[in-house]
Amino acid sequence: MSDAALHATSQDPDSFAVQIADSIESFIVATTEVAKGDEPDSAVPFLLLEVSQLLLTGGRLGAHEDIVPDERYEPDTGPDLDVDDLRERFAVLLDPVDVFSEVFDPYEPRKAPVAYRISDNLADVVTDLRHGLAHYRAGRISEALWWWQFSYFSNWGPTASATLRALQSLVSHVRLDQPLDELDGLDTDEDLAEDALAEEAGKVMAEEIAGPLGLRTVT
Repeated sequence: MSDAALHATSQDPDSFAVQIADSIESFIVATTEVAKGDEPDSAVPFLLLEVSQLLLTGGRLGAHEDIVPDERYEPDTGPDLDVDDLRERFAVLLDPVDVFSEVFDPYEPRKAPVAYRISDNLADVVTDLRHGLAHYRAGRISEALWWWQFSYFSNWGPTASATLRALQSLVSHVRLDQPLDELDGLDTDEDLAEDALAEEAGKVMAEEIAGPLGLRTVT
């Protein structure tokens, strides 16, 4: 993509920059709506769809040649918008299934799984995306694309990928009629050994969402 295309004052709807920005803004709007909790029964499958679509956008950024911003130093976008409310809303909405286990880097040998929260991950992804969107809305198109591409590799890409695996696992257990037991003690502030974490990772579903997600309750 040429420098002229990156800096066009009137962006073509089919241009790379516009498509990336539209996808990112759509994800932010959609996930913010889900966090309101108006339709809790469909929250998990809807998030599965939204995170999947976002990762397609990330894949396009990842496959693109390195984007170089105009300025050597990143212009100040001001303070990032607070995402604590979004994080807390998701934590409440997803409480029984919020914590999951993930191997951060599959290419590191014998790396033990780590506990994460879907709510934390979604809030972190939105923070990264909003930062780039601030550049985009200020007319710094190359800066926005550089930030989205860089942070895709360094943070929001791996974070969204881990979240997608957790969401896909939840939906799979429901559709394949393979209910899980209640999560018993797994949390992000614990340093669990690999064997213990593997055991706890198989106990995720709790009574609060067993009905809506089609899972059995724990007796």
